[in-house]
Amino acid sequence: MTVPRKPSPLSIFLVFFNIGTFTIGGGYAMVPLIRREVTERKNWLDDTEFLDLIALSQSGPGAIAINTAVLVGHRLAGIPGAVVATLGAILPSLITILLIAAVFTNVARNPYVEAAFRGARPAVVAMIASAAYTLGRRVITDFRTMALGTAAFVALLLGVPPILVVVSAAVVGVIFGA
Repeated sequence: MTVPRKPSPLSIFLVFFNIGTFTIGGGYAMVPLIRREVTERKNWLDDTEFLDLIALSQSGPGAIAINTAVLVGHRLAGIPGAVVATLGAILPSLITILLIAAVFTNVARNPYVEAAFRGARPAVVAMIASAAYTLGRRVITDFRTMALGTAAFVALLLGVPPILVVVSAAVVGVIFGA
């Protein structure tokens, strides 16, 4: 599927600002929200296009959420789209972290704050697992893709750098047509 209509820079900014505002847990927690917005709700990209951009995001240095915002924004509206998507994704964090930094030192050891963080962490892991499951169902369609996905997963568990895993999987895909 191609982009049905070119979204305006403002609409791209607002989508990423909304995602940035309501994501807790870092870059990987943002990925499922970006996917839902740009593939399901806005229908700007299909899952295959999104997965390709995620693979590219993993290949570069930096935070996956920012890399994804840059690539999705660029795919949707070129350089202006990349800029506004990135600004939308980071502004809520910047504003929030500045406010937290001003207050956090006074409440960091508060048992309620510590308990809130302990409670939020499993939810973030669940969000990441949910996104992996949803995307995996669409991508892992036969024995080859299952074997490649399993090998990549094991390599990551063993500490192989993500860039090496992605590049190796791409080479295997070219060689075996996975």
